[in-house]
Amino acid sequence: MSKSTSAPRITVLGIGNLLWADEGFGVRCVEALQQRYEFADNVTLIDGGTLGLYLIQHVQQADYLLIFDAVDYNLAPGTLKFVADDEVPRFLGVKKLSLHQTGFQEVLILAQLTGHYPQRVLLMGCQPERMDDYGGSLRPCVKAALEQVIDAAVDVLADWGGEPRPRTSALPDDEAVTLQHLELQRYENERPTEQDACRVGDERILARRN
Repeated sequence: MSKSTSAPRITVLGIGNLLWADEGFGVRCVEALQQRYEFADNVTLIDGGTLGLYLIQHVQQADYLLIFDAVDYNLAPGTLKFVADDEVPRFLGVKKLSLHQTGFQEVLILAQLTGHYPQRVLLMGCQPERMDDYGGSLRPCVKAALEQVIDAAVDVLADWGGEPRPRTSALPDDEAVTLQHLELQRYENERPTEQDACRVGDERILARRN
């Protein structure tokens, strides 16, 4: 597979699970970036979810790859840390938060082995606060980090030749990277309460037996 000799093919990939609180950080970043900015034709934004090895073609086809994810850096919740190039696959294998990181680490290693690995890779990771809250959303400190990482990502994409510019018209629903009913504001406004959804558990089950 030959690489482009003109404008680099830029892939922006958010990985994670929206339904597990801060686990959705990466996907929420791509969602926010697409809602706020438009880009040159050589930029592709992808909700990678937890697809694992199914993402291999997107990695192999990219000249430059920007990844958003919730990463356990053993730092304070909401802390951002960026890791670049060959360090990314090795770093994801050190302390995994969830199965999707195992799968994506394998994607990066497989891309290296096949000789179709991006020229530049940047992981923009955020230390999560809570990931065991099914049906939950981003915690305040992680949501604040999202705002910071979007600004940083725009600078990187501009440097890479992605030509980011503020969106001047609403994003068409059929072009959104995430499903309409899972869009952040709608998700937070329409989801049931913790009690109604039994997200906090049933005391009769959770009580420790004597």
